Amino acid sequence: MDRRQFIRTAATVSGGAAASVAIAAPALAQSTPDIRWRMTSSFPNTLDTLFGSSQLFAKTVSDLTDGKFKIDVFPAGELVPGLAALDAVQDGTVEAAHTVLYYYVGKDPTFALGSAIPFGLNARQQNAWLYYGGGNEAINGFLETYGVTVQPGGNTGTQMGGWFRKEINSVADLQGLKMRIAGIAGQVLAPLGVVAQQLAGGDVYPALERGTLDATEFVGPYDDEKLGFYQVAPFYYYPAFWEAGPTVHYMFNSAKRAELPESYRAALDAAAALCNTRMLADYDVKNTRAIRSLVGKGVQLRALPRDVLDAAYDSSQKLYAQLDASNPKWKAIYDPWSKFRSEIFEWFRVAEYTNDTYAYSKQAGSQ
Repeated sequence: MDRRQFIRTAATVSGGAAASVAIAAPALAQSTPDIRWRMTSSFPNTLDTLFGSSQLFAKTVSDLTDGKFKIDVFPAGELVPGLAALDAVQDGTVEAAHTVLYYYVGKDPTFALGSAIPFGLNARQQNAWLYYGGGNEAINGFLETYGVTVQPGGNTGTQMGGWFRKEINSVADLQGLKMRIAGIAGQVLAPLGVVAQQLAGGDVYPALERGTLDATEFVGPYDDEKLGFYQVAPFYYYPAFWEAGPTVHYMFNSAKRAELPESYRAALDAAAALCNTRMLADYDVKNTRAIRSLVGKGVQLRALPRDVLDAAYDSSQKLYAQLDASNPKWKAIYDPWSKFRSEIFEWFRVAEYTNDTYAYSKQAGSQ
C-alpha cells in the first residue's frame, strides 16, 4: 500500500470512528431518560427528621442523575394514609415510599424483623446485620411476594418509652392501658394488660388529648416535642425496649425499579445509604437539645420499672417461640438473626458496654 492509499484508508477509518461517536451520543442519551416518580411518606411534613429525610433522598437522586430522575415526595395523608404506604407501592399508586416495615405486622409479623422487635439490636448492630450480616438479603427475599424491594433509609437510635397520662409504678398499672404502640410490641404488652393501638403519627395527639389513648410512644424528644405530647401527658418514660435501633426504609415497586437504567438504580441505593447515616446523626444532636427543653417545660422523666421490663422480656420470648413454631417465614429470618444478636451482644459487652458504662458514670458523678 502506497502512502496516499494509506492516508485515504486511515481517513475512512477515522471518519467511521467519528460517525460511531455521533451515533453513540443519542444512544447514551436514551439510556438516561427523564423519569419522574412519586414517593409517599408515612410521616407528616412537620417532622423535618423523618419527612426531611425523604426530601434529602429525592434531592440526592436528582443530583446524582443530573436532574434526569426526579422524585416528588408527598407527606402522609396527601396521597394515601401513612399506614397504607406498602399497599400504594404494591398497586402502583406510587413508585416508592418512605416507611417503617413494622407498620405492616398485621399482614405478617415477619415485617417487624426488618425494622425492630422488642429487645433487639441497637442502631449500629442493626446496620451491621442489614449490610453485612445477611439482613438486607433476607428481608428483600421475604418481600418478593409483595412485589416490593427496600433499602435501609434511616435509624432513630433507641427511642423513648413514651408519654403516659399517669405514673407507671409496676406491671399492675398497665392493666387496661390504651396505648399507641407500633410493630409487634403491642403483642408483647397485651399479656401484661395493655390495649395496643396502631396509629399514624399525625393522628396520635388528638386521640391522647381526647382520652381515647392513655399513653403513646412515637420516637424521641425532638419529634415528640414537635408533636406536643407533653401538653397532654406529663410522664415521659424510657427506654423503648421495643425499638433499640429501628430502621426506616425506602421501599420501591420491584417492577418499576427493574425498568430503571442501572445508573438510576445505583442512585437510589446511594441516596438511601446517605440518608441512613444522616438521620441517626441528626437525631443524636436534636434529641440532646430537646430532652433539656422538655425537662425545662416540666416534663417528668421516669425509667420503666424493672418488673415491667422483666415481664415484657418474658412475654417477648414466648411470642418469638410461638412464631418460630407457626410461621416459616418468620423462622427463616429470626433464627439466623437471633444467632447474630447473641454473637454481636457478646462483642459489644467486651468494649462498648464497659467503656460507655464507666464514662457515663464518671460524667454523671461530676455534675
